[in-house]
Amino acid sequence: MTAMSRWFHRYYDRLMEPLERRRFLTIRTSLLSCAKGEVLEIGSGTGINFPLYRDVHVTAVEPSALMREQSTARVRQASVPITVIPGTAERLPFEPDVFDTVVGTLVLCTVPDAVQAVREMKRVCRPGGTLLLFEHVRLDHPVWGRLQDALTPAWKRLCDGCHLNRDTMRLLRSEGLDIVKTQSCMGHIFIAVEAVKRAD
Repeated sequence: MTAMSRWFHRYYDRLMEPLERRRFLTIRTSLLSCAKGEVLEIGSGTGINFPLYRDVHVTAVEPSALMREQSTARVRQASVPITVIPGTAERLPFEPDVFDTVVGTLVLCTVPDAVQAVREMKRVCRPGGTLLLFEHVRLDHPVWGRLQDALTPAWKRLCDGCHLNRDTMRLLRSEGLDIVKTQSCMGHIFIAVEAVKRAD
């Protein structure tokens, strides 16, 4: 882990606190109210979602040892059982079709291979199961979308690999997921998505 990554991971909660308090908490709460049964959360970070789960069992995967350590307080705050393990979204250590719900919040922007991450999320989700995502995405706008493209290389270095310009909705559809519900926030920069794995 680079010095920049350690800095970003250590101060992530402080950096995000204004947005979380004013905008994101409501979105996260609404999104996670749809979680059911056995839940997998990828890129669980400092565990900001943990106190919001209700009536489920959660397995959380997080690659950063520093963030896993920071999440322990929120594991204790949670009202449901939560197990946090090391791992990456692109290579999940689970058999196929084992989770009723797969959750990712502000994760697909950062993983090195978003396509493989979505394929893995789909693989471990049961047929008819749900993917719940909250992400920032590339704007479908001739000026602002290109600005995101231009800023992304510098932004990735500053924010531990975060891409400003990933087209998450197109990716989900290209992987055969059915989009059930979407909710936009802050001028469509952020979007909450409920998607279903087809029971073929």
